Amino acid sequence: MSAGTYTPRPGAAPLPRMIAAQTALETRMLLRNGEQLLLTVIIPTLLLVLFSAVDIVDTGAGESVDFLAPGILALAVMSTAFTGQAIATGFERRYGVLKRLGASPLPRWALMTAKTLSVLVTEVLQIVLLTAIAFALGWSPEGSPLSVLLLLVLGTAAFSGLGLLMAGTLKAEATLAAANLVFLLLLVGGGVIVPLDKFPDAVQSVLGLLPVSALSEGLRDVLQHGASMPWAQAGILTVWAVLGLGAAAKFFRWE
Repeated sequence: MSAGTYTPRPGAAPLPRMIAAQTALETRMLLRNGEQLLLTVIIPTLLLVLFSAVDIVDTGAGESVDFLAPGILALAVMSTAFTGQAIATGFERRYGVLKRLGASPLPRWALMTAKTLSVLVTEVLQIVLLTAIAFALGWSPEGSPLSVLLLLVLGTAAFSGLGLLMAGTLKAEATLAAANLVFLLLLVGGGVIVPLDKFPDAVQSVLGLLPVSALSEGLRDVLQHGASMPWAQAGILTVWAVLGLGAAAKFFRWE
């Protein structure tokens, strides 16, 4: 037996393995959190079922679910990539979790990559669930799946950047209050459930520039009206993604 067979060989695991392990941990933590499940699963599901079954809001011609399903998908992306991520990251920053992880062999950019991958995994689960429920309610989507995928990715990037910016600059309690308030405001005024054309003309142009409005309307153009690619909405989401991620990278405080 050669010398040194049992000699410990300390060192960091390969970077892809570290990112995968952190992604799995982040996903488990998110799915075990009752408040996160309320935002990411229960509220979107209840809204989809309730407003599809009961004629509360005038959604125009056609089945209500055809209008509502794209908006609820946009809401699911916002609830996970923005609200959930902002709150979770804000409290991790407050309790010093991010500071300790930042001192580990896992690079800080890799930690943020793992958080982003965790958001994507959660969104896939959300979309599968909500799509199944929408089909059960009589949804008949149209359009290109690739266009839908591109819009969802752009929306995730936009909301993720804004969520990390909020979590990295505000105190945890302020992040909790602000993220939930923004969620409620955008739920009402972001074209998710109430069509933008129900608002005054002077307000519509402003609301249409919001990321959730762009994502809702873009998904609706594709899935309800069969459009190839709503480039105007994709452009709005791209601008929000660049500004949000850029500001988060510059101003994020780890302590």
